[in-house]
Parts: sequence; C-alpha cells; structure tokens
Amino acid sequence: MPGINRFEDIRGWQKARELVREIYTITDVGPFKRDWGLRDQIRRASVSAMSNIAEGFARKNDREFVRFLNFASASAVEVQSQLYVALDIGYLDQAQFERLYSLARETIALIAGFRSTLHPQF
Repeated sequence: MPGINRFEDIRGWQKARELVREIYTITDVGPFKRDWGLRDQIRRASVSAMSNIAEGFARKNDREFVRFLNFASASAVEVQSQLYVALDIGYLDQAQFERLYSLARETIALIAGFRSTLHPQF
C-alpha cells in the first residue's frame, strides 16, 4: 500500500469517521435520542464501518484486509437502510436524510475504490 503507513491515511476511513461524527450528532437530539434501539443500531453500524477498515489494515495481509473492507462497506450500507427507517418515522427530514445517505454512499465508494487497488480479483 504505497503512501499508506497508517489506517488514518485511508480516505475511506476518513470518510467513515466523518459519517460516525454526523450520525452521533443527529442521533443525540429530538425523538432519535429517545429511541434507544434504532439510535444504538445506527451508531454501531457507523462505528463498525470505521473500525473494520482499521482492523483490516492491521491484518497486514491483502486477502484479510479485503475481507474487512467488505465488512466495512456492508456496515455503511446498513447505515443507509437505517436512515430510511429514521426518515419514514419522522426522525429525519428529507434534507438530513439525503446528506447522511450521501455521506454513507461516499464512504462505500471510497472503500470500494481502495479495495480494488489491493486485489481486483477479490
């Protein structure tokens, strides 16, 4: 991984970190704050995306790293699905939903792009 010496250098991890920050902010107000189940699940999914990138990096093996990048991507997709729940029950307005959904989509795209540089056949 030329140019990447720490997991913090990975753009997908940076974007996932931003997603976590935004999810924690939005779930700490209004009715979202009181919905322990959904709030905790969407928080865990966002943290999982960020954490799996870091954990995969620590494996020092491309095949393992790709596996963890797949987990990270799946967690970001889980966030997207939960955002629909939050929108449908009125915890988010359309603009909030679109901003967070787009942030998750950017995270997924960065993870996918990075994954393809490791081994396209995985």
